[in-house]
Amino acid sequence: MKSLHDLIVFARKKNVKKKIIIASAEDEFVLSAISKLYKLGILTPVFVGNRTKITEIVEKKKLDLPIDQLYHVKNELESARLTVELVKDGEADIIMKGLLPTKEFIKEILNKEFGIVAEGSLSHVGLFQSPYYPKLFGLTDAAINIDPDISVKKHIIQNAVKTFKALGVKCPKVALLAAIEKINPKMQATVDAANLIDMQNKDPFAECLLEGPLALDVAISEHAAQHKGIASRVAGYVDILVVPEITVGNVFYKSLTYLGGAKAAGILIGAKVPVVLSSRADSEESKYYSIALAYNLCNT
Repeated sequence: MKSLHDLIVFARKKNVKKKIIIASAEDEFVLSAISKLYKLGILTPVFVGNRTKITEIVEKKKLDLPIDQLYHVKNELESARLTVELVKDGEADIIMKGLLPTKEFIKEILNKEFGIVAEGSLSHVGLFQSPYYPKLFGLTDAAINIDPDISVKKHIIQNAVKTFKALGVKCPKVALLAAIEKINPKMQATVDAANLIDMQNKDPFAECLLEGPLALDVAISEHAAQHKGIASRVAGYVDILVVPEITVGNVFYKSLTYLGGAKAAGILIGAKVPVVLSSRADSEESKYYSIALAYNLCNT
């Protein structure tokens, strides 16, 4: 895939309707994005939130949306909890965060009693279309795991590879990012990368081509790798960039979109169903493509 629009093309070819449920759905950008995908015939929406506010937005924007499946709740907590409970009961194929804090939403997804986390770890996968790179690439994890250890990083890689395989990439090229390519005991990112490579070589845990530690320039530029004298099978062709911890990921993610002219989509992988966790500040376009990404990850 070379553009985020390819997500729509890919989804329409499947020609199957999926049900999406939105927590605190009284968000204009979310409802507008849902409306466009509903018109394509690939989604059936279920809304949870303030009935009056949701109805007002739909009428004001003249959105083509069915609001017969709308659960009215009093507050954000009720909205997040009911949405997760409905997914756990098999009432939806995709879950999405609307106008509520990420913390409240994630707390309910992780709830030990009625949460929807599957085996392994929950992680975020960002998908980017950059004017400076010839194809879509992924970034993980920029939103959930603060300072992941080796076992969590293993799950993060598995989740990202699962995402790309669902998009048709048979053997994704994955780079474990660090500041340098050499192992330095004082730089945990390089140590973790080396250990993960060793694990992958001895007993492969993901169907991918994994390399690291690699600096960003080497990962995305074959010329940079050659200039530095680094032999790499992923340099310039990388599909997935794995950051060492959340601060690096979050800054990188926002730098791409706010300063680098990139378009982005993002979802959480590792739950019972794909989770759309777009920021309340994200554009309608970003929410639109994030939902399309989640659609393509259904039943994988």
